[in-house]
Amino acid sequence: MQSGLYDKKVKCPICSNIFTTKKVRTSAIRTLKRDSDLCIHYKTVNPYFYAVFVCPKCGYAATENRFLSIKRAEIDIIKDNIMLKWTYRDFGGERGIDEAIVTHKLALYQADLLCKDKFYIGNICLKIAWLYRYISDEKMEDKFLRHSLDCLEYAFYNENYEDKTYILAYLIGELSRRLKNYKEAINWFQIALKDNRIKNDRNIENLTRDQWRLASEEYKNAI
Repeated sequence: MQSGLYDKKVKCPICSNIFTTKKVRTSAIRTLKRDSDLCIHYKTVNPYFYAVFVCPKCGYAATENRFLSIKRAEIDIIKDNIMLKWTYRDFGGERGIDEAIVTHKLALYQADLLCKDKFYIGNICLKIAWLYRYISDEKMEDKFLRHSLDCLEYAFYNENYEDKTYILAYLIGELSRRLKNYKEAINWFQIALKDNRIKNDRNIENLTRDQWRLASEEYKNAI
């Protein structure tokens, strides 16, 4: 087994199956660098690969922090639309990039199916974009960056994340910049900088100022 992994037992809230999935020990995490959209590159084992739990028996999939948070009506939806069509598949072993992408797409499909909040869906899309970045698939990366951007913009205006609005505004700005929407990026960076809470997060504040300057230069060069 790859160093840094351990087994975690999980009880599926859909079918009550108890299964084992891998997790990454905090002590094993070694960061190589962080991209401007907050994607982390790791020297060793990558925690993103194991962020989604998948029940091998019924196919229910969600990120760890949402896996057990499911309502009775949602359980019925998963049973009718996933469980009845699922063929046993175990993602509980070591995962490579392919398994990481598949498990995140399973979580994304089911989040859409259950009409989960756009902030959650947008974050799954962002993780999928990062996974494609690791293998230099720019077309698929951009596709999921666009999906993430649409969801996060909706979340900003329609969902309540008061303590995270400046980070959300920054992310929307940076995704807009990466997708060459420079004017929109500048506007979103300004929104983030006007949020007083950003003063308590010096790293994000500095990053926002840096990316605002970069987007301004890119906008001038694009005219």
